[in-house]
Amino acid sequence: MINNNYVKTVYKNIQAKYPYEKEFLQAVLEVLETLEPVVENDAQIEKLGILERIVEPERMITFRVSWVDDNGKVQVNTGYRCQFNSAIGPYKGGLRFHPTVNASVIKFLGFEQTFKNSLTGLSMGGGKGGSDFDPKGKSDMEIMRFCQSFMTELYRHIGQFTDVPAGDIGVGKREVGYLYGQYKRISNEFTGVLTGKALEFGGSLGRTEATGYGLCYFTQKMLETLKGTNFNDKKVIVSGSGNVAIYAAQKAKELGAKIIAMSDSCGYIYDKNGIDLQLIKNIKEVKRERIKEYLKKYPNAIYVDNCRDIWSIPCDIALPCATQNELDENSAKLLVKNGCIAVAEGANMPSTPKAIQIFIDNDIAYAPGKASNAGGVAVSGLEMSQNSLRLSWSFDQVDQKLKEIMENLFDRVYKTSQKYSDGKNLVIGANIAGFEKVCEAMKIQGIAY
Repeated sequence: MINNNYVKTVYKNIQAKYPYEKEFLQAVLEVLETLEPVVENDAQIEKLGILERIVEPERMITFRVSWVDDNGKVQVNTGYRCQFNSAIGPYKGGLRFHPTVNASVIKFLGFEQTFKNSLTGLSMGGGKGGSDFDPKGKSDMEIMRFCQSFMTELYRHIGQFTDVPAGDIGVGKREVGYLYGQYKRISNEFTGVLTGKALEFGGSLGRTEATGYGLCYFTQKMLETLKGTNFNDKKVIVSGSGNVAIYAAQKAKELGAKIIAMSDSCGYIYDKNGIDLQLIKNIKEVKRERIKEYLKKYPNAIYVDNCRDIWSIPCDIALPCATQNELDENSAKLLVKNGCIAVAEGANMPSTPKAIQIFIDNDIAYAPGKASNAGGVAVSGLEMSQNSLRLSWSFDQVDQKLKEIMENLFDRVYKTSQKYSDGKNLVIGANIAGFEKVCEAMKIQGIAY
């Protein structure tokens, strides 16, 4: 609930302007609610219209993507790139190819990305993009043709000092490769304009694992600080089975946890003896099949044809790594009832506002995604550095830098939370810590944009 009149006016105006963009409005409200003490202590924020500017993207690009399928039929999708805020660096954020993509989703992701990138301590602004194109069920040739058409429009808006996209849901090394090839063909230059590239042409070791590993580094520090414990001997649920979920599960296991459940968009599997992660990798990354295939090798495991029910399984730690608003109020109550001590977000905004409040009210250590899943963009930033230097760092070098970034990020969020609340509310800590750096940069640069 917003009490400050200035903050309330900013939200009402953005709500009236974009009444149907529910995901974007949810993200804006969640941030603005926590910024009231900062606004009340700094009259310059209202005087310079910082909030009005920070909730409005600097640029929202929408374009048609026409491509031809394997049957010779012309298909048309919509492409987006939201260049949200460049106060602290070039726009940086992934491309998402998924049927649920629309202007609201892209804007919410770009808004969140602005604060996430700020929290890493690296010089990166916030952006996001994508299309309602669905790669599932498409041939490699269809995906290549779509990516080439998508980049034919996008290339004119991006560059290594302007906007550096990466992968996200539905955009892995295959898609990034096709996108980069088309960019290079059109622009006639070889630059670090995309991250998440294959190692053969400028990618970084550790990028695939980065978001999942970073999530666990952040969570480990949170558990030690807020709960006096760690991952060792804990039962962990991980929603999703993409890169973030798989490598979060892998790192949690390395830290001593037992992964008992994972999911995909169709359902979830529960294996009380611990999930075989190598099999999950083979099913999802190699064969690209549904997660229920797991039962062919482990018939004693349980498969449930409803992915949202995964939170009904008793666990110590929950890592939502699938998509936005996947963990609702009822699921949060089940986690509390079953003794869960920590929830850390690997996806962007996977917990609804009511679920978050339940976590906070019940003293569950809760890590918001803009902080806990910043590992992916952090290593993307490291990939940009390697490209600029024409160097390639070892996996251990990148992993060590990632660990340091995520632990420092937690410390910054925790100290800010202590300053503005009781130290346990990391939502306040993350929002304010991310906002302050962007806010100061916007003040210094004036109001030209």
